[in-house]
Amino acid sequence: APNAHWIGTVHHGMPDGLLNPAPTEPSYLAFLGRISPEKRVDRAIHIAERCGLPLKIAAKVDPADHDYFEEMIRPLLTKPHVEFIGEISDAQKSEFLSGAFALIVPIDWPEPFGLVMIEAMACGAPVIAFNRGAVPELIEDGVTGFVVEDETSAVGALRHLSRLSRTAIRKRFEERFTARRMAKDYLTVYRDLLGPAALRPRIASISG
Repeated sequence: APNAHWIGTVHHGMPDGLLNPAPTEPSYLAFLGRISPEKRVDRAIHIAERCGLPLKIAAKVDPADHDYFEEMIRPLLTKPHVEFIGEISDAQKSEFLSGAFALIVPIDWPEPFGLVMIEAMACGAPVIAFNRGAVPELIEDGVTGFVVEDETSAVGALRHLSRLSRTAIRKRFEERFTARRMAKDYLTVYRDLLGPAALRPRIASISG
């Protein structure tokens, strides 16, 4: 809201042990989340095809998006480099994301956060995300992934994945996106709202 009184930004956090890097060799690109027009899984399919890499799609289809899926996406799933897995559980995400060269986030709307991006970081997987919404706040370009403008720049970014350290990506998750960090940031905001009075100790008085 343009007239809101902004105090600070607190990013969503996850338990640091919920997802972890798994001992597996990356062998594909990944798409994770939900299939809908604004998520643009079709872009992920095109990017993988242009790179000559397999793409695994772990995503659910909500009833509201069923027609879109059947008309626009299902025909693309016949491509030989595409594997549609469907929705996966939290217990499956560590292995799925750890096995990916990168998570592709080709969104076409101003997404306010994007949980899948920090899930990938928790597993040490780089994120290639389109420059929409909160993406530039979450992805440190050249550190935890690359922020791109279109399919062509996404293809170019994938050529530079070797510059990134999966260990460093996990470390940045621990520094920025754990539940502990989120709680700490909320406390900072609340203290700022309360002002100096919040820092003064309360002294009980006894009368009589």
